[in-house]
Amino acid sequence: MQALRIEGSKILVTGASSGIGAALAPQLARAGATVGIVARRHDRLEAVLAECRRASPRSEMFAVDLGDLAATTRLAETAWEALDGIDCLVNNAAIPKRVRVTDLTDALVEETMRVNFSSPVCLSLALLSRFVARGSGLIVNVSSMGGRTPIANEAAYCASKFALAGWSEAMRIDLEGTGVGVKLVLPGPIDTEIWDQPGNEDALFEIDKVSAGDCAAEIVAAIEHDGFEYYTPPIFPGGLDAKQLVVDKHANCDQFVAGMAAFANSLR
Repeated sequence: MQALRIEGSKILVTGASSGIGAALAPQLARAGATVGIVARRHDRLEAVLAECRRASPRSEMFAVDLGDLAATTRLAETAWEALDGIDCLVNNAAIPKRVRVTDLTDALVEETMRVNFSSPVCLSLALLSRFVARGSGLIVNVSSMGGRTPIANEAAYCASKFALAGWSEAMRIDLEGTGVGVKLVLPGPIDTEIWDQPGNEDALFEIDKVSAGDCAAEIVAAIEHDGFEYYTPPIFPGGLDAKQLVVDKHANCDQFVAGMAAFANSLR
């Protein structure tokens, strides 16, 4: 199953207190889903939940720190019971880490990998046995263009998003024939709080961004369509084709990496 009818389904969305998740959850509710929303910030979750409940009164919220893997595992059981089952999991929660590799520490890398990779893996595995036993379910992993192409000053972030992309691909292969689907979403430059967080360096250059609402709308469409890999937006502001950029990178990785390194160095 690579497509899910949203109307009448139960969808759990992580990272729903801001950004893409906060835009996505109400859109899913308006499309007819009962939505479970997850994030650390209780007050901001309440505001998103209120918006969801205007269209979907049975929607629920779960204030959980997804950096705590034990709490993430418990969340799977709590949310399943509260929603009376889950049809789709959207692993959207993530933290930025714009820190040049020479300034990274083991602790910063571990934190990034735990939140951006280990937590979605943990939550997926906690739900997977139920999905497989039932013969249906959909897991949507929100990676990043930084999970396909390297970004200056974002080695830890790219590592976590590359890992999530590879995990998603292999998971999709392993689950063939089980009735459980997997989708990989690769957002590009989205206008969210991820660009302005304490402990992160400024981006080396400004880039035009698309709204979180537009990105969320493309995720909604992806959920209801058959297919695995989705670039959001498929065309960046200014006309750059996201998938073609990835294809070109793989066609000549040496040239791509050398060019990006020279460009980044010129801006420092």
